[in-house]
Amino acid sequence: MTDRAAALRYVALGDSYTIGTSVRPPDSWPSQLVAQVSQLELIANLGVNGYASDDLVRFELPAMGDLRPDFVTLQIGGNDVVRGASEAEYRASAVRILGDLLVRVPPERILAVASPDYTVTPAGAWFGDRSRQSSAIARFNEILGATTADKGIAFVSEIFAISRDAAAERSMLADDGLHPSGAQYARWVDAIRPVVERLLLPSGGR
Repeated sequence: MTDRAAALRYVALGDSYTIGTSVRPPDSWPSQLVAQVSQLELIANLGVNGYASDDLVRFELPAMGDLRPDFVTLQIGGNDVVRGASEAEYRASAVRILGDLLVRVPPERILAVASPDYTVTPAGAWFGDRSRQSSAIARFNEILGATTADKGIAFVSEIFAISRDAAAERSMLADDGLHPSGAQYARWVDAIRPVVERLLLPSGGR
């Protein structure tokens, strides 16, 4: 077992899906991840409910200044869709965020994670046309995936598909009818953990 004193300092960046809105802190996916991957110590979950990529640039990136992370995860984009950001605007933010992270940590110590499809939830109707919103989320995920690929950064795309199971499985949703439950986050970690473990190999998974 890895000594926690020697564990990598892990910082999670993102929005409500990262901080775990409407679930207990231990049930957020970053917390569940470190419970299973002893090489990581979660020193800060900087995710904020309602944040879009421009908020992350303005507030979360500066907050990393004194944290000296060894490993970073990024999940952002759902609120960009809600706010009506264009593909070009989101792409520019993604490039800026990843560029900043690469100054701090090497590419094999960064993991980007797709956003879920909130349109399948009971609260999904709040955000307008479900089909249009779902397509936009999928497209923004594609943009983040392509941007990470260009920079040699790993990307977990399965989250979008997993989240769509919430349409038929109420246990996958928190009590607010919008955000994932701890059980859904556990399924996310099932997809995320193998990628993280590969990145943490001495070769960086290469």
